[in-house]
Amino acid sequence: MADLRDLYQEVILEHSKAPRNYRELKSYDHKAEGYNPLCGDRFTVYLEMDGDAIRDITFQGSGCAISKASASMMTQSLKGKTRAEAEQLFERFHNLVTGETPANGNQTELGKLAVFSGVSEFPARVKCATLAWHTLQAALEEKQEAVSTE
Repeated sequence: MADLRDLYQEVILEHSKAPRNYRELKSYDHKAEGYNPLCGDRFTVYLEMDGDAIRDITFQGSGCAISKASASMMTQSLKGKTRAEAEQLFERFHNLVTGETPANGNQTELGKLAVFSGVSEFPARVKCATLAWHTLQAALEEKQEAVSTE
């Protein structure tokens, strides 16, 4: 189990240091700002939609390792997904980080996002892990801003 935790920490740190899709998307259809007032994390999520599918998704901003890695991995996981698939993935991810479902039960459904299973042991970090996801929801709903309220 310790080896698995080390691997998970490595993946999170790697995504934090070199986040994927970290840029402003010039041809976005939807955009929202996300803010966690407890720690100051702040992200902007940009979406380019193709009908109901996410053609491209990027983010910019600043935050802790957990929030930045979560945003990075979220963008990788959602490219090409439909709005409904994105909402389902967010629900599964949310259930994982809040401890509502065990990590081992979501491995195949969540793929690499399962690295965030340990977040449930630290309730204050749930907001960090879900900030980008709440911001995504705001962008899909064409709201301008999301505030993490876990």
